[in-house]
Amino acid sequence: MIEQLHKENHTYWMWRASGYSEVNQEELAGVQRDTWSKLLDEVIMNHPACKGKTKQEIRILDIGCGPGFLSIVLTELGYRVTSGDFAESMLEQAKDNAGDLAEKMEFRMENAMDLSFADATFDVVLSRNLTWNLPDPKKAYKEWLRVLKPEGLLLVFDANWYHYLRDDARKAAYELDRAKVAEAGCGDYNLGENFDVMEEIANRLPMTDCKRPEWDQRVFLEYGVASVDVVEDIGAIVYSEKEKINYASSPMFMIKVVK
Repeated sequence: MIEQLHKENHTYWMWRASGYSEVNQEELAGVQRDTWSKLLDEVIMNHPACKGKTKQEIRILDIGCGPGFLSIVLTELGYRVTSGDFAESMLEQAKDNAGDLAEKMEFRMENAMDLSFADATFDVVLSRNLTWNLPDPKKAYKEWLRVLKPEGLLLVFDANWYHYLRDDARKAAYELDRAKVAEAGCGDYNLGENFDVMEEIANRLPMTDCKRPEWDQRVFLEYGVASVDVVEDIGAIVYSEKEKINYASSPMFMIKVVK
């Protein structure tokens, strides 16, 4: 089951890379370049284990990097970034989007549930909109903690994506989002070719049934981390107005974990 879902995911995201890259390019050209830059720089540089280090001394793994938005923002800030994704086409888009910055970045084909890095390699590990899509998220979290240095920082940005497939109230809220997007005329991120394919995959993924971020907090505490803190709606800080309308019923949360 896990292997089959992994294969189907890979096929979908290989195909989706160019369209998803357009969304990342829109972010790079919008307010998100600045909002994410300020947030990440503040959180990372205020982390005790990072204080006293230069940014080039701080190794960051962006796992599930997609077309590279967070990796690009972090590299612009001066951090030493490794961009990992399981889809070759995503890494190709990330390199293109990075332009000259690509020379300062490391791009790696990586399975988020089975990383190739040695233990305690990174000062910071982060992901955005990845956990919901994983066939075995508990294994992934164990791996991310494994490659993190002692007292290192793990940041998870995600939302309760596709929960409308299982819950009538969430379905109504999701449809209201679609109506408000149409009314605003700002463009709907949830419509497009083959969107039904991901709905079918999501309907079989474990996270579609989980209440988050409570589920994530429990798992990290089971793994014996030093601390877990949550911001329930980080999208209110980093999103554009278009994103806020699109994703009103599925606010993005931030989970900050210290190993």
